[in-house]
Amino acid sequence: MTDIFTTPRSEPHGETHGKFLVAALYHFARFPRFSDFREPLQAVCDENGVKGTLLLAHEGINGTIAGTDAGIAAVLSFLRAQPEFGALEHKESRASSMPFLRMKVRLKKEIVTMGVEDIDPNKIVGTYVDPKDWNALISDPETIVIDTRNDYETAIGIFKGAVDPNTKTFREFPDWVHNNTGLHNKPKIAMYCTGGIRCEKATAFMKEQGFDEVYHLKGGILKYLEEVPQEESLWEGACFVFDDRVSVTHGLEEGEHTLCHACRQPLTKADLASPHHEDGVSCIHCHEVRTDEDRERYRQRQRQIELAKKRGERHLGS
Repeated sequence: MTDIFTTPRSEPHGETHGKFLVAALYHFARFPRFSDFREPLQAVCDENGVKGTLLLAHEGINGTIAGTDAGIAAVLSFLRAQPEFGALEHKESRASSMPFLRMKVRLKKEIVTMGVEDIDPNKIVGTYVDPKDWNALISDPETIVIDTRNDYETAIGIFKGAVDPNTKTFREFPDWVHNNTGLHNKPKIAMYCTGGIRCEKATAFMKEQGFDEVYHLKGGILKYLEEVPQEESLWEGACFVFDDRVSVTHGLEEGEHTLCHACRQPLTKADLASPHHEDGVSCIHCHEVRTDEDRERYRQRQRQIELAKKRGERHLGS
């Protein structure tokens, strides 16, 4: 899910850039009281009309939330008032409509699930690289560039020349590393993800596996798309985000992708033109693996979604 970020901008955002403020955040910290913190955090979010998902674990916090500027500011102030999260950073973008249905504060074993015990980014981690310096690093022939995201994310965008592990989940990443001995063929490993959190664990893991020069993009793809001019960019495509915007592009503008509500894969305009696409029922990615019973069940759900839309409501299955 979300990742390392800059502090809030001091100037107000105009309505032309989106009515809702979206804040993506994470922070690794020793947080043994995470279970007791769930209800107070949920209450603050609800009181301020903020929606999204925040994950709490013994290792810290991770998530993305959206709301009014004032609502987001209130939640961030509450978080930074906690001794564990005083140094918490976040990344801002805008959305033209509320990108979340509800507010969920969940308790987890890990705030980003790798499934490898004793990986602690507070103890060991790769070298951060600012977006302005990223192009030079990944253009160096002595560097292997690795995208640590999952296959449905890399399908719509990737850095030029990057290696795509084609993982279904982040849990598969350690095995992918073990099975690719060629990663030792070059001295430098450069890694990136959406906003930074997966790379915190991925670079820590790589360092523990004996890789020496391990780097990661500070602030992730989102920070790069915000700061690096499009004419200088080595990013190709759009960046998948975990909310109703589906994707963002340079300048963190909302992308043109939609989501298949049957398989959750991002869809391009060309995908929507496929004869296998049916709103809420199937798409080019999942048509062949769904049964007729599946499709009929999805059609019933889609009819309920459309009825709710006509009433001016939002169906929970949408």
